[in-house]
Amino acid sequence: MTGLHVVVGVALVVVNLAAGALGAWRWHRGEHSRAFWPLLRAGQALVVLEAADGGVLLLLGEELPRLHLIYGLVPLGVAFIAEQLRLTSAQAVLDHRGVASARELPESDRDAAVLDILLREMGVMAASALVVAALGLRAGGVL
Repeated sequence: MTGLHVVVGVALVVVNLAAGALGAWRWHRGEHSRAFWPLLRAGQALVVLEAADGGVLLLLGEELPRLHLIYGLVPLGVAFIAEQLRLTSAQAVLDHRGVASARELPESDRDAAVLDILLREMGVMAASALVVAALGLRAGGVL
């Protein structure tokens, strides 16, 4: 492995762990976090960068253990699935409130519904960031 691959891998773990911890903590407290989303997106960008760098290494003939490849590629799938779950958050909250659209909610309930949606999205994405961090640690042989 190259130094770049190691550095990006460490950054991937640190950023995703930070995003996951921040998101989980704020979700637990029932508070939305503006800082969470840029941190999460940076972690996701690092996943893509690390996977692309790993692909280049393979094309250059670098020998990587099979488990490293698996634990290195699974985070892409985790992020994709988490995004799909995040997209269903609004509908799940509306279904729980017994309405088909936010327009059907009383004005007094809309802010609470928006917070519920944001918290559900943040909880799902925080969990995915923690899973990605764990997979990154596993790919690096730490776990």
